[in-house]
Amino acid sequence: MNIDHLKLLSLDELWKLHDEVTAKLGDTMLAEKARLDERLRRIGMAHEVTRFERKRRQYPPVRPKYRNPKNPTETWSGRGRVPRWLEPQLRGGRKLDDFLIVSAFDQKRQLT
Repeated sequence: MNIDHLKLLSLDELWKLHDEVTAKLGDTMLAEKARLDERLRRIGMAHEVTRFERKRRQYPPVRPKYRNPKNPTETWSGRGRVPRWLEPQLRGGRKLDDFLIVSAFDQKRQLT
C-alpha cells in the first residue's frame, strides 16, 4: 500500500485502517513485552527490573512519648505529623511537655 492509495480512501476507510493498525501494534507490543519478561525471568532479573520502588529502611519501633489525657490509649512518639487530638491542645496554649509520658525510671530520677 503506497501513499497514493491512501489518498483515494474515504474517511471511514482511513479510520478503519487506523483501528486495524492500532490493534496490530498493541498486539505486537504485548507479545514483545511478554517475550522480554520471560527472557528476564529466565536470567533471574525480573524481580529487580519490574520493581521500580525503592525499599525503605526498616526503623526500629519507637516508644510513645506523649499521651492524650482524655483518652490514654491515644499516644504519639513525637515523629511524623502531630496527631489530631494534640493539634487543638497546642493551639489553645498548652505546651508539648504537658503531654509527656513519665516513666517509672524518670519518676525515680526526679525524686533524687
